Amino acid sequence: MSTKDKSAALFQWRIVVVAAILTGLFGMLILRLVQLQVGVSQYGNDFLQRQGDLRAVRSAEIPAYRGLITDRRGSPLAVSTPVVTLWANPQQLLGSGRENELAELMNLSVADFARRLERYRKKQFMYLARHQTPHTARAVLAADIPGVYGQREYKRFYPAGEVVSQLVGTTDIDGAGATGLELVFEDKLQGRPGKKRFIKALHGESIRDIGVVDEAADGAELKLSLDLRLQHVQHRELLRAMNETGAAAASAVTVDARTGEILAMTNLPSFNPNRRGQLDLATMRNRVVTDVFEPGSTVKPLTLVAALESGEFDIETLINTSPGRIKVGDKVLPDPVNYGEISVSRVIEKSSQVGVTKIAQALGHEPILDVFARFGLGQSTGAEFPGERSGRLPDHDFWSAIDRVTPAFGYGLLVTPMQLAQAYAVFANKGKLVPFTFIAQGEASGGSRHHASRQVISPAVAEQVITVLHRVTGPEGTARKATVSGFGVGGKTGTVHKVGSAGYLDDRYVALFVGVAPVSAPRYVTVVVIDEPSGDAYGGGAAAAPVYSRITQEVLRIKNVAPKSAEPESGELILAGSGEGDTSA
Repeated sequence: MSTKDKSAALFQWRIVVVAAILTGLFGMLILRLVQLQVGVSQYGNDFLQRQGDLRAVRSAEIPAYRGLITDRRGSPLAVSTPVVTLWANPQQLLGSGRENELAELMNLSVADFARRLERYRKKQFMYLARHQTPHTARAVLAADIPGVYGQREYKRFYPAGEVVSQLVGTTDIDGAGATGLELVFEDKLQGRPGKKRFIKALHGESIRDIGVVDEAADGAELKLSLDLRLQHVQHRELLRAMNETGAAAASAVTVDARTGEILAMTNLPSFNPNRRGQLDLATMRNRVVTDVFEPGSTVKPLTLVAALESGEFDIETLINTSPGRIKVGDKVLPDPVNYGEISVSRVIEKSSQVGVTKIAQALGHEPILDVFARFGLGQSTGAEFPGERSGRLPDHDFWSAIDRVTPAFGYGLLVTPMQLAQAYAVFANKGKLVPFTFIAQGEASGGSRHHASRQVISPAVAEQVITVLHRVTGPEGTARKATVSGFGVGGKTGTVHKVGSAGYLDDRYVALFVGVAPVSAPRYVTVVVIDEPSGDAYGGGAAAAPVYSRITQEVLRIKNVAPKSAEPESGELILAGSGEGDTSA
């Protein structure tokens, strides 16, 4: 055989071998396909189904309904309403030729939308609009534009609007608590999202729901101690006060001293939580718990407690205030007039600076600060509101003569309106301090939190202070405008200079009033703060006391407290059980 013939034979043999190998491989492939399709091994139908599911079956979150927030009577304060979030798959939308149509449907600038769409051209998801009403969303989805989809969500709505805005708070765009009680009780309100499975198409859109894997658990309802009726009253009266006095801001809080329940808490200026585009951080602040100031004369009743506990004074002990002023160090502390020799009760009734200073000099600063601390000043109230300030009690390395007396009349320390309310609640609660709460206390427990209370002064001392506070609102006191027709009330005024960069400001004040009602069966404590009133009516007696009167009139009416047939005489204390009491919580 020639060389040429040998080469031809070898070539043919190679072709046969290659053809045989290819045929074998093809046969193995066919066999494998058959095995995968009909086999019963781990690589059969089940395997293919699993692989297909991995590529086509997806899970999606089922949003949970956020819990309802109501007042103590069931009036809704925060509700979640169903909305639709519109989104798009840019890879489907681009090239459809309907981009401009979509922009016009959504009232968007065609040019701006085109630029945004271009930025997302390599993505499969972009938001078009969050939290649209179902009606608005249907108008867009009905156009059946490729790549445009809707997703159900919930949006928070606040029926009472600005009346309760700083207290109830707000949620963020994703429905989580952001401020106020929405944030405090996030774990209770948020619920637990569920999960469902669906089949997706090539570009990620849902073709068909398969079923629910895990049902969503809705958030729990939150019933507040708040009474929306009283909240409206406070809001109305603070608006009136700001209009009448030209004040920059105003706050009020009303509490049930027996239970620690906060019945109303209002701040102005306020904001509408349903208009997110107009939110102003300055108006979102809950001043009752976040703003601190020197309390001025409103702490003189606490100084009175220290005096009574010392045994050196009772409410009828005489103090010589002549000649109407007193020098402490290089400071001269004056009274408006020379009151002469007056009783301790009269010192508080007239808010005598000289009289209180002499009491402080006799006691020293330590017993007074001890009373302040027992009453909760310089500490959290226990209400656990976001941003609550604890205030500050003075703590000097060196105590000068003036440092030792200024706390007695409310300077040199910082408090919040909430702390003042808690302090006066001690007087109304027979000497017990009860932690404050925003949650309605159940009738089954008697509506009380006495298990968490502590006795900070004796009932006898508390009763004596109530007697003096009642006289403050009498004809000879500084709070005559705080009286409530048909009821005996007690309280104390305060007028405090505001502090600027160069020290105390001569023409800017905080006007205060703290009151307890009714004195026959003390229960309801209200604090009124008027910030920077202008004109002649800038003092606590002129600016804040009338607001207290109007608010308390409504508190006692709404709480069904029976009025007396006649007002008591000045200085007369109506005894508990005389008919002036609460008949309904």
